[in-house]
Amino acid sequence: MEIEFNGKIVLVTGASRGIGAATARLFAESGATVIVHYNKNKQAAESTLTSLAGNGHSIFQANMASVDDLKMMTQGIITKYGRLDILVNNAGIYEEHDMVQMPFDEYLEYWYETIRVNLTGPAILSNLVAREMMKSGGGRIVNVTSRGAFRGEPTAWAYGASKAGLNSAGQSMAKSLAKYGIYVFTLAPGFVETDMAGPCLTGEKRMEIESQTPLNRLAQPDEIGRAILLLAANGNEYMTGCVLDMNGASYLRT
Repeated sequence: MEIEFNGKIVLVTGASRGIGAATARLFAESGATVIVHYNKNKQAAESTLTSLAGNGHSIFQANMASVDDLKMMTQGIITKYGRLDILVNNAGIYEEHDMVQMPFDEYLEYWYETIRVNLTGPAILSNLVAREMMKSGGGRIVNVTSRGAFRGEPTAWAYGASKAGLNSAGQSMAKSLAKYGIYVFTLAPGFVETDMAGPCLTGEKRMEIESQTPLNRLAQPDEIGRAILLLAANGNEYMTGCVLDMNGASYLRT
């Protein structure tokens, strides 16, 4: 199996930082033309863009909670490049709260926004992209979820639920889309050293998280990115529908 993407058009959502930025760089180093998606931080997205090897890359803005934004981004990509070969659904939000102590209206807002961004947005974008992939003979979709989908998130109910939902949605997509040559894979990481996880990665909390794995450390964004490239590469079509754990043996399931 060759891990190369020469001539492939790849959209990585949430690519202004963290796992998305690392994944965008790795795809570019492997020959792909990369679309860097961002929501708010254009400066960070431009920084990712300038760090990419090769040429022809671009950035697109879209709010993952906005159907209109996702439609415009998809059409903009097709207008610019003619097709899209690989979609990486990486963008997401994570917040911790005491779910029964926070004001109820705030809880509702937190719940709905997290589900919109982490589950509904990727499901809508995957549908839009799959319609285009069908026209060009197929493609690949890689969803980035979380070990929290399996072990529970006591201070982030909506996050755990959204990632569990995306695991299931990816499996449904895999069964539905295989006949069109579209293969769908899911990667479920544990804690990764990113800005989004930053508030949870200080002091004793960090030490406790690190101690959950026999490696006694957090994953690095490049490690997750390399696994995403592995899933997106040609030659592993029979893995379609998989949910691949990548948590440093911090949470094992059978």
